[in-house]
Amino acid sequence: QVQLVESGGGTVQAGGSLRLSCTVSGSIASINAMGWYRQAPGKQRDLVAIIVSGGATNYADSVKGRFTISRGNAKNTVSLQMNSLKPEDTAVYYCKAQIQYRGDFWGQGTQVTVSS
Repeated sequence: QVQLVESGGGTVQAGGSLRLSCTVSGSIASINAMGWYRQAPGKQRDLVAIIVSGGATNYADSVKGRFTISRGNAKNTVSLQMNSLKPEDTAVYYCKAQIQYRGDFWGQGTQVTVSS
C-alpha cells in the first residue's frame, strides 16, 4: 500500500514564503517522478512543478523564478519552496508520485492561502 503525506500548507501574506513537503511510504520499487499540482475553487487541477528521477525539473510559467522543487536524499520525499507568494497562488496543493510498475498516487492535499 502506497501513501503520500503532505505537510506545510497554511496562510501567509502576499510576498511571503511557504515550504511544502511530501513523503511517500509503502512498498515501492522506485519513483520515476514526483510533482506538485494545485487546484483553486472552481478550476481544474494544474501542474505546478515536477522533478524526475534524473533530477530534471519543469515548472508552470506562473511560478518560474518563485518556486523551487527538490527531492530529499532518501528520494522518497519532495519539497516545494514557494517564495514571493501571490494571492493567485491560493489553492489546494497536491503531491503526486509516479511509481515504477504501480502507476500514479496522490496525496490528500494541503491548503495554501495567500492574503493580499
